[in-house]
Amino acid sequence: MNAKRILLTLLGILWMGAIAHAQVSTASAAKKMKFLIHITCAPDNATKAALGFLVAKTALDEGHTVALFLAGDAVTLLKDVELDKVVGLGTGKLRDHYEAIVKAGGRFYLSGMSSKARGLTDADISGKPAEFAMPTVLVRLAADSDRMFTY
Repeated sequence: MNAKRILLTLLGILWMGAIAHAQVSTASAAKKMKFLIHITCAPDNATKAALGFLVAKTALDEGHTVALFLAGDAVTLLKDVELDKVVGLGTGKLRDHYEAIVKAGGRFYLSGMSSKARGLTDADISGKPAEFAMPTVLVRLAADSDRMFTY
């Protein structure tokens, strides 16, 4: 009788452990999301621009997938001169965030119309995980994302 009680207790513990493990595994897998970070602010708003990059970096650090769509004056943020110059108050250096985003597999999309209007060329994004994109790409990225942040 005592052996039966011990066996049932052990089976109960194993069963509860299996359920707890399954819940943790499912929750961990479910937490990985696709984020779209849409940035429109100019380099002269350094804090806000760097914040968008910082949030993207943080999401990547946590294992999420991230795409950044830069439009309006924000397209100039990918110029090397701006990457080196922009430092946000309390939000860090744009170059540091950019390098971390690239290393973690983040991808940049620059509004083609905004880029053309501001003189950006293929040379400005050469060697960077970036491409010029039309509004249809922004809409597709937004529809495919679990969450979207705008800066």
